[in-house]
Amino acid sequence: MVANNWEFQTLEITESVLPTDSSVASDETPAKEAHGGPSRFHSRHQDCMEMYAPKEQVAEYLNSHSSWFVRCAEPMRVEPLGQNGYALVIGRFGSFGYEVEPKIGLELLAPQQGKYHIRTIPIPDYQAPGYDVDYNACMELVESLPGITKVEWELYLTVELHFPRFIQRLPHSLIQSTGDRLLNQIVRQVSRRLTRKVQEDFHQSLGVPFPVNSKKKRHR
Repeated sequence: MVANNWEFQTLEITESVLPTDSSVASDETPAKEAHGGPSRFHSRHQDCMEMYAPKEQVAEYLNSHSSWFVRCAEPMRVEPLGQNGYALVIGRFGSFGYEVEPKIGLELLAPQQGKYHIRTIPIPDYQAPGYDVDYNACMELVESLPGITKVEWELYLTVELHFPRFIQRLPHSLIQSTGDRLLNQIVRQVSRRLTRKVQEDFHQSLGVPFPVNSKKKRHR
């Protein structure tokens, strides 16, 4: 077997996934025998972005997501889905002739008690080919200083992939660790790019300069 790469083409993520035969321990259990079903990968992230405006102005901007979400989500392909939903094509990645181009439906719910929730919703007339995504995010506005608002967010993401048999023959531990690592890398790059675009778009809409050296305060 020859080592190969996963390519997340839209976001230019490359991750080495499969080792040579000599590096796979012979006593490791193949993925198919280990669980006999889809491989499940998890990701949990917390972060925040700063907005140089009072909390009320930030809330008004977030509530008007139809005016900025599609634009800020580029290069992901986005289509409106009802009043508060969107269908997103995240990108394409794959290896050994097996490729996945995740497409998910997200709904941006109206705020409740100052918190904004985003969840997965079905996309009409669309059946995901070999995968399932459960996306659950929450945002909260915190005015840390007068005129400065932090948008603190937390994301729980679970992805199930139904791999073909030639991948299922690989050790389960190898597939699990590689999938979790790749999922975390994808989320990090998507969130960084989206955060930056939302910050720039928001401040531009107010005519307020956004500091070039502004950085997010934490990341896990």
